[in-house]
Formats: sequence, C-alpha cells, structure tokens
Amino acid sequence: MIYFDNSATTLMKPPEVAAAVAHAINNSGNAGRSFYDAVLTANRDIYRARMEVVQLIGHNDPLDVAFTASATESLNLVIGGLISKNDSVITTVTEHNSVLRPLYLKGCALSFMDCDDNGNLLTGSFEQFVSQGTKFLVCNHGSNVTGNIADAQSLYKKCKAHGIIMILDISQTFGSSEVSMDMADIFCFTGHKALFGPQGTGGIIIGGTDSKLDFNIVKTGGAGVSSFDAFQSKSMPGIFEVGTLNSHGLAGLQKGVSFINETSLKQIHAKEMQLLWMFYDGIKHLSNVTVYGDFTEANRLPIISLNISGLSASETAERLWTEHCIATRAGSHCAPLLHKHLGTEDSGMVRFSFSFFNTEDEIRKGISAIENIAEQFG
Repeated sequence: MIYFDNSATTLMKPPEVAAAVAHAINNSGNAGRSFYDAVLTANRDIYRARMEVVQLIGHNDPLDVAFTASATESLNLVIGGLISKNDSVITTVTEHNSVLRPLYLKGCALSFMDCDDNGNLLTGSFEQFVSQGTKFLVCNHGSNVTGNIADAQSLYKKCKAHGIIMILDISQTFGSSEVSMDMADIFCFTGHKALFGPQGTGGIIIGGTDSKLDFNIVKTGGAGVSSFDAFQSKSMPGIFEVGTLNSHGLAGLQKGVSFINETSLKQIHAKEMQLLWMFYDGIKHLSNVTVYGDFTEANRLPIISLNISGLSASETAERLWTEHCIATRAGSHCAPLLHKHLGTEDSGMVRFSFSFFNTEDEIRKGISAIENIAEQFG
C-alpha cells in the first residue's frame, strides 16, 4: 500500500511511538491518583509530553498545555467554555465542522470571512466584520482541503488591536509547518496527524492569557485533587483534564513530538514540500485534472486535492485503491462551506496528503496512477 492520507491520520510513525504506547500499557497507572511507581510513570510521561509540545510551539510553561482526546474535543471545550449565544463571533468559510458545528450549537451571531477562487482566506476583509460586540475569531491555520495556510500572525495583530480573543485550529499545521505563540490566544491541536502521535490524543494551549479568560466549566467530574470542592477548578490544565487521562496515548504522543523536535521541524517541512512539489509538477500539465488551492505560495501544507473530469471524487479514489493500491481521501473533508465556495459540493475532491515518511518512489507511482486514470477518461 502507498499511503497518501496523512491529513486524516499519519499511518507511518516513528517506531518509538508504538514502543512507548506498548510500554505504557504494561507499566502506567492512573495519572495523578496516587504515589506508587505505575502512577509516577504515567505522571512523568504526561509531563514530558507537555514539555515537548511547548518546545515545538516555542513556549515556556508546560502547564499551559491541557490534553484532550482530539482537536474536536479541544474546540468543543474551548468554544463551549468561552462563547455564549449573546456573543458576536467571526469565523471563515474554510472551517472544518469541528469549528462550525460547536459555533452553530451556541446560536451566537456569526460572520464569515470569505476566500478567493484558490481558497486563500481574504484576511484583508477582517475589519469589515468587526463590531462593538465582536469578542472572538475562531479559524483554522491550515486548510485540510486546499493545503493553504492563513496568515495567522497578521490576524492575531488585528484581533489584539480590537480586543478580540483568537482561537486557532492548528490540527493540520502543528508538526508540519511553523506554529508560534504570536499567532493566537488559544490553540487547539490533535496528536494523530502531523505530530505522529496515536489517535485519541489532542490538546489545548493557552499562551499565558488564561487569567484573562473566564471559562465556563463544560466538562466536570473526578480530577484526583480537591475532591471535596463542589466545582471543578478553572486553572490550567485541570479545567480541561477531567477523568482519567490517556497516559498510554500521551506516552506515544511524547515520542512523536520528540521526534519532530530532534529531527527539526525545518527538515520535516522541507522533505514534505519536496514531495509535494514533485507530485504537483508531475500532474499539473494534465488537461482533464483540476487541482485546488494556491500553488503560487511556497508556505503551504503537503496537500493536493484534485478531480479528474468524468469521474466523481469517490470513483477516482476507488480506482486509485483497487488499481494502484494508493490510499487517498475522497469526499467533502468535513469542510462544507469551502466545498460550496469552490463548487465541489456534489463531486467532492480527492485529497493526497504527504508525510515525512513518504518516498520519492511513492510519489512517482502516484503521478503514474493519476496519468493512467486521466488518460482513460481524457
């Protein structure tokens, strides 16, 4: 199998990730619940994971990282805990349903920043959506459909000028492209994509601004401390870390992020871009292949979404799998507004997403497969 579905989950991971999970399953107790060796092992693994995450994002306080089960849970906790139905919120047409649906559920007043025909977010239009009641901007850093990366630093400066809290979904960029603390107030991430961690891991990073943020408690229960208090603590990271933490998965996540820190994000990004441009250069000349996204921008994700004339996305993906044993993702990628904007709500797209662990030989086979299928329907 040639695996080109890394934006869904990275299947090829550093071998130490699986080894750490296996070791934790056999050696880790319930973190924070006692003082014997198995509990201390879990405590140490989780704290090391916090340390690796803050190193990757360029922060200095590991307790500003709270772990969750996924980016979806992170976004639900943050949106559910901060935003009320009386708030005005800016978001974008490029969002994943993990942002859109929690916002819709709140019933708050929403404004949507648009994008151009290549899916680039029109960040220059931000001010036209700002009103006296605007409190939040919730957006993604990198699109899981087009691979375009938004100028988060510019948006964050505008947010600060207007006193708006910025919540950034870094599910696609964290571990693949540079993410820094000057991009948002709150970051929501997943562990199983570019961070090379196991599924069932994710988190929230708050950049030292938690004292200014009054979260409502939306998830509560046993925390291992302050058991006689009627209400959950609102301090980080405990406000989000209720119940038994996934110490097995977080042991693996620690090794995945450690691999990135040791290898260097720059080297990983360069390899992924090499593979991306090799694939793009191999298919861009095909007359009946439509590629989505902006490929004039060097700063992007290793994602190419495409369609072949005469085939639906699902038909193309099925042929890639059954005829060439190539795994891709077809459909709407949980980003309905962007597909509507690009006119692909009926056809969907086929997404190729590459990883540091893919090879040039796999890219060549991918190009050949697209050429073969396109020729059949040209």
